[in-house]
Amino acid sequence: MPAACAMHDAVDSILPSARALLSAVRCEYADIRLSDSDGTTITLSGEQVETFSSGATIAGSVRVLCGGVWGFVSFNDPGRLERHFSRALEIAATVATSEKTRIRACAPVRKQVVTPAERDFSLVPLEEKFALISSYNGILRSSKLIQTTRATYRDVRTYCAYLNSEGSEITYDRAYCGVAFSSIARDGAIIQLFHESVSGYGGFELARGREEMAEGVARRAVDLLAAEPVPGGTYRVVADQKLAGVFIHEAFGHLSEADFVHENPRLREVMVLGRCFGPEGLTVIDNGDMPGLSGYIPVDDEGVLPGGTRLITNGCLSGRLHSRETAEKMGEEPGGNARAISALSQPIVRMTNTYIENGSGTRDDLLQAAGDGIYAVGFIGGETNLEMFTFTSGCGYEIKNGKLGKMYRDMVLSGNVFTTLGNIATIGGDRIMYGGLGGCGKGGQSPLPVSFGGPHLLITDVLVGGRHD
Repeated sequence: MPAACAMHDAVDSILPSARALLSAVRCEYADIRLSDSDGTTITLSGEQVETFSSGATIAGSVRVLCGGVWGFVSFNDPGRLERHFSRALEIAATVATSEKTRIRACAPVRKQVVTPAERDFSLVPLEEKFALISSYNGILRSSKLIQTTRATYRDVRTYCAYLNSEGSEITYDRAYCGVAFSSIARDGAIIQLFHESVSGYGGFELARGREEMAEGVARRAVDLLAAEPVPGGTYRVVADQKLAGVFIHEAFGHLSEADFVHENPRLREVMVLGRCFGPEGLTVIDNGDMPGLSGYIPVDDEGVLPGGTRLITNGCLSGRLHSRETAEKMGEEPGGNARAISALSQPIVRMTNTYIENGSGTRDDLLQAAGDGIYAVGFIGGETNLEMFTFTSGCGYEIKNGKLGKMYRDMVLSGNVFTTLGNIATIGGDRIMYGGLGGCGKGGQSPLPVSFGGPHLLITDVLVGGRHD
């Protein structure tokens, strides 16, 4: 029997019981999530095989809202679904609370979704997958200055089912695949890292043909050895599409998650709908309905269709990301942003595909407008603390009279997200979306597949850390 058929049977055989339980339950709301997954992960570190695993898992969960109290049970033995459902009801009945939870009602959704793929990776031999990632690892190690490398191939096929007491029933045959590359170069005491990753929903074709990406990772790591540390100071910065996307995801997107807003009094005072934070041309969107991208969802984990939420429209705050519970608490509409890392976890408010919409400028336009400044490329790491952020760019280049000059390393950009949004001077028209194997983390659930992106941005008065003469 083909693997996909076996996965379908394992879940589909439980659906009649799930329908019966949900139709008979007497509470405000209930849902059941089921999944059967089969995947492969191969990681090479230097010349060694770090991970080579392939296996299957079946999982599920029951969630009920009874008397204003949630009861949640996760499991790996769906054959005992009735017992798990009863246990969730018992949990809800046991908890005493003065504050009753309510959720926003939604119309039922019924659909079946299958990921299109040029080549089904579940039919690709393990030897071929290993040979592919080994060839990429060889490219990553192509220079004598490369000290070590890391190359990862990952695929996972999951057949999911979601049902709720409102009459929703969705099945999703989901295929996710990608690769991640990193090279660490060393010259004496100078050590430089560069990495790239790509993933999405589709087949084995997502992992193939990535030789140029691997070559770029190795070349950039070596080039950074000869780059100068950036002189610290305040600059006009042109951010490339990846850095622009990371900025809007990390520094602003998380602040738009309604659970965070509702629980933080200071943030509630700042994140007021209608308040303007940026220039008139700035529009920021989170949209889960972008097939193929890492953050694509046909429906969220509460049965809500993704609607494409406009977080910022013409520079002003126009929306936020919701679960059904936060939507009810804040008197707003859910837009399909309740997501869980797996069927074993509870849905929480999460991003999907978050991006800055295009303006009209080209990269050359922005460099010319910058005059003298810094061109910041890519993203290595960073952190946020409420509205404050610190990001490390992959590398940078001097901008002199509108032209690119010498390469810089140790590019650390920091500031206040709202001040930085207000300092956006020009928005490019060349948006690119990025998604990798790393994913997003929140509430102990990581890595959740997401995508982010934007066009080139010209931002004034950005604090850049580095060498101070």
